Amino acid sequence: MTIPTLVANYQNKAWNTSAQVFERKLEEALKTMNTQQVLAGYSNTADFVSALGKYFKITKVCANDDIMSCFEDKVFWGDQEVDMTNIKNAKNFGQEDWDTETIGVQFANGTTGLIAYNPECKEQPFTNQFNGTSCLAILYDTTGSKTPNTQQKDLRSINVIALDGSNCAFEINGTCFTAPFYPERLTKAECEEIKDDLGINECLPYNRPYDSWAGAVKACGGVSKMPTKEQLALLSEEIYGRTITGSAYDIKGWNKDKVDEMGFDTSSRPNYFTVWSGQEYRNGTAYSYFFSTSQMVYNSHNRTNGSYQAVCIGD
Repeated sequence: MTIPTLVANYQNKAWNTSAQVFERKLEEALKTMNTQQVLAGYSNTADFVSALGKYFKITKVCANDDIMSCFEDKVFWGDQEVDMTNIKNAKNFGQEDWDTETIGVQFANGTTGLIAYNPECKEQPFTNQFNGTSCLAILYDTTGSKTPNTQQKDLRSINVIALDGSNCAFEINGTCFTAPFYPERLTKAECEEIKDDLGINECLPYNRPYDSWAGAVKACGGVSKMPTKEQLALLSEEIYGRTITGSAYDIKGWNKDKVDEMGFDTSSRPNYFTVWSGQEYRNGTAYSYFFSTSQMVYNSHNRTNGSYQAVCIGD
């Protein structure tokens, strides 16, 4: 390898490691808040950040009218430069329904970030499976004020579907994918309210109260904005570095750096993750791709599973 290639590989690994450590600590803080039942119930982001600071050390908080004192004024998202002075609320993160402001933060480990809170955040204090990440959207920089301030390098995100109108986190063969996120799980009543407008055929019965797939459909703006099997195959080819045909495989050797660069979360499950497609099946299931270090399967899965991630198809 050439010296520039070695340096680039070293930087990518350093950024990936920093992101994994940060997200693990953030998840631990959110889990503790969930257990102590102080995660939900805030009407604005500032109050949530104040509570978060008791569980994850924050050295500086910048109000909505002064967020650039905590964050860079310009970043590169996909192939676009974004003026961060315009990122004032959750809508600028692609979270159209939250209606909360963004707050700037600097963490004790040097990471900087912009946070928006989800006022519909729900707690599950009696389960260890709930990580609380659906309660916030955060754009964070693992190197603070240092460059390159570029998405999927030092700049990472959780639940940031778009950034000030730019919704391409990465592009493969002309297909635009948004940044990966964990969808909010909807109740049956919430699903029934949106299903006709967003292309959902049926909602889960009342005895299965949480619907992760429907939450992904809502976040993307309809099943037509979620990836098809063919589009997820493009994603597979990028991850595994080979042409994909069919539905089930026994293949090894995925590119972990590529998985990290795309923004998929493998912090708690380093060897696998699952991504929803827009295809509904039957009996409360929908199709998704299961990616792992030793296997890849496209099959129907239970829509209640909150550990599955989603990407949308951008413009």
